Amino acid sequence: MIRIGLTGSIGMGKSTTAKMFAAEGVPVHDADATVHTLYAGRAAPLIEAAFPGTTVGGKVDRKRLSPHVLGNPEAMKRLEAIVHPLVRAEEQAFLDTARADRRRIVMMDIPLLFETGGDRRVEVSVVVSAAAEIQRQRVLARPDMTEERFEAILAKQMADAEKRRRAHFLIDTGMGMAPARRQVCAILKALAGCG
Repeated sequence: MIRIGLTGSIGMGKSTTAKMFAAEGVPVHDADATVHTLYAGRAAPLIEAAFPGTTVGGKVDRKRLSPHVLGNPEAMKRLEAIVHPLVRAEEQAFLDTARADRRRIVMMDIPLLFETGGDRRVEVSVVVSAAAEIQRQRVLARPDMTEERFEAILAKQMADAEKRRRAHFLIDTGMGMAPARRQVCAILKALAGCG
């Protein structure tokens, strides 16, 4: 089974690209979606214990959690120590199911693939990218996004040029949906997984 790691900086089109792989029949494990599920379930009491006042109705409230961890590397490490093992357990369950189903290719959508060493858990890395101006427009168009928050997120992420350098495959999402879809299928064909 070939494990593809999909990554890309904020606003580069990673989630949309993951859906394109899924449309081609590739099972996708989305780390961000897993975190959302954990924040509404198993992780909530653990996070509340570490960061009191950050949950509402048994779910983590990201707006309440954010001031505790943004710009605070020590607090971020504490949060990651709670969340990362839970995400990894979910990822392993996904891989076990895919293996049992005899899947030839699976995808793990991991936002900080290179930054966290996640690339060591996959055989192939795919990076989605676009021009910096396109990225900025996409991100600043999001609700509740500010220049300051965008810059803080970028500072935490590896530079796009370095991600591109490390990638086995690159998908340029700045040219629109149809070209990105063709690039997805070309990668799957190269990996002998596209019909």
